[in-house]
Amino acid sequence: MAAAPLTPCGTEDEEESPPPSTPSQAAPREEHREQHHYNRDAPPGFPPAMAAEDVAAVEAVLGYEFADKSLVELALTHASFYFPYRTGDTYERLEYLGDAVLTCLVSREVFRTYRTLPPGPLTRLRAANVDKEKLARVAVGRGLHRFLRHKALQLEGQIHVFVEEMGKYPVHSNGLLDPPKVLSDIVESLIGAIYSDSNFDQEKVWRVFRNLADPLISLETLGKHPVSELFEFCQKTRRGVKIVKDAWDKSLKVEVLIDGELVGSATYAQKKEIAQNRAAKAALDKLKETIGQTQSESAGRGISEPFNELDIAGTLKCQ
Repeated sequence: MAAAPLTPCGTEDEEESPPPSTPSQAAPREEHREQHHYNRDAPPGFPPAMAAEDVAAVEAVLGYEFADKSLVELALTHASFYFPYRTGDTYERLEYLGDAVLTCLVSREVFRTYRTLPPGPLTRLRAANVDKEKLARVAVGRGLHRFLRHKALQLEGQIHVFVEEMGKYPVHSNGLLDPPKVLSDIVESLIGAIYSDSNFDQEKVWRVFRNLADPLISLETLGKHPVSELFEFCQKTRRGVKIVKDAWDKSLKVEVLIDGELVGSATYAQKKEIAQNRAAKAALDKLKETIGQTQSESAGRGISEPFNELDIAGTLKCQ
């Protein structure tokens, strides 16, 4: 269904920066492609150009043929790639453009699909479909990360860890995973490149992204953020909850206290937020396990316990 053109709306990146520290459905070859970038002739002081075969492979993944092929190279060039060459253009401007247009197009999609849904759930649906984790899944699922031009020494290992961990969460982890930001960056930059190359044709951009991101996260698969779910659960079951993260800078640990008792904890060196989310998930799992055991014991004794029934109802609604 065609829609009147929208003006892309900008978004701000609110993520914390980490301290210093795979399947592919469409990639034609398994080996890392960095070797191609160094085998091409280039003027002295400049890095080699992206191989024409790699440009064509990226176009095949996207299902879009660029009029300006240089946009593909630009969209996949990280700042680290220039070392020790002269500093040159990177994907950052295209990433900015792609982020803005994706926000508008996904907003339009969820607005059309869920015609009676209020703004709160619409915002959560939009965010889930354009956040760092979803776009990182697109990058590795389609093999786009194999074409990234970079020299960041730790990046390959970080990508490998993310690919292994995301298998635990088929749709979305809702804040439990911490994918390398560069993965979402290159999806946004490629979308920005298509938007620019197509003379700002939003429908062409949407067709490409809709195919890349399939299946989109729906209201049925959205899930809940573990911290939000924990507080909702404790409110429904009349429990007091406290998340203790004051000592994270030293111990890298976040703890969850329920009615003053330690129920869950987690450590994560890179981001306090990820540690908090994982601690909340651990606490939720423990609470649900305990309530399930209590309910089974009550059923075995043939005793009706309304409070435990309330707990179970709250648990089911929060899943």
